Amino acid sequence: MPISFEIRPSDHPVPDAERQAVLAAPGFGEHFTDHMATLRWTTEQGWHEARVEPYAPLSLDPATVVFHYAQEFFEGMKAYRQDGGAIVMFRPRWNAARFNRTARRLAAPQLPEDVFVRMLELLVTQEQDWVPSGDGNSLYLRPFMIATQRGLGFTLPSRSYLLCAIASPASYLGGGGTPRPLTVWLSEDYTRAAPGGTGDVKAACNYAPAFAAQQAAVARGCDQVVWLDAAEHVWVEEMGGMNLFFVYAAKDGRHRIMTPALTGTLLPGVTRDSLLHLAPTLGIDVEEGRISVDQWRAECASGELVEVFACGTAATVIPVGAVRSASGDWLVGDGGVGPVTLMLRQSLMDIQYGRAPDPFAWIHKVC
Repeated sequence: MPISFEIRPSDHPVPDAERQAVLAAPGFGEHFTDHMATLRWTTEQGWHEARVEPYAPLSLDPATVVFHYAQEFFEGMKAYRQDGGAIVMFRPRWNAARFNRTARRLAAPQLPEDVFVRMLELLVTQEQDWVPSGDGNSLYLRPFMIATQRGLGFTLPSRSYLLCAIASPASYLGGGGTPRPLTVWLSEDYTRAAPGGTGDVKAACNYAPAFAAQQAAVARGCDQVVWLDAAEHVWVEEMGGMNLFFVYAAKDGRHRIMTPALTGTLLPGVTRDSLLHLAPTLGIDVEEGRISVDQWRAECASGELVEVFACGTAATVIPVGAVRSASGDWLVGDGGVGPVTLMLRQSLMDIQYGRAPDPFAWIHKVC
């Protein structure tokens, strides 16, 4: 049976003047729109009670299993107000597919991709006045699902779930201007993910263990953590919630970028995948490989490695200017923002904001 969403408009929306003040300086994840989308699942009924309804607290029993066994996962994606006025989402089916891949890994029910996309279309349409304009600004969308069965048994997955999608006006790391290069800390004391674990899915249980390493990074004057492999603590994997790219000096007029290959411990990011497709159209060769910490340092010293950047839905593309570690520090290039990083960032944003053709059919128009 097709799933039909009931629309329940809010009786007490945020006043227009207050909303405009938020849109002028949205920050990231600080303010939320008037509505959310919800959808429930049980073993008896399947998916049901599909709604777009007023944003409100959730009421859960203290014995709800999500509190005790962390069966929760999410996606992060954006809606954009393009220069011509249209409101669009970027590659929502990629997020729908990854959502289901995470569901399979956590033994949770999968949601038909069309329903996932329709849920977000309805939410964005309802909240279109909350979508800010301008480079670097967007409506950040956070669909998430939690196990809602009551009880403390853990031998089987939950028999009931709540899927919820919330929306937040966002301007990440300075919006659309030239981004500030990050200083990163190589974490050698902690491991983010191991083979056979959940490193390649958006499970909430991946994130809480990262806070200790992030605190260590901040204590050393760094912005983010770079994670190394679990077995040898030698190979570079990813950075916080972002994938990493390494830019090599041009040969025969062409630069080359390399990103660590997906080994089952790295998250397959939508921005990562987009750049692997976009870069060759800009005359940049792409490669999925691996790089060690010693290689990173040596290639920066030799001038072979000229830029490094991180990428993800929230930040888009952000340069890495300096590295700190227990064994020493070094700069990437001159520590500034490199031209390849800026070109890739701007080219991707031009597609997202409707200023350039979309040869990959990534843009999904909402309204």
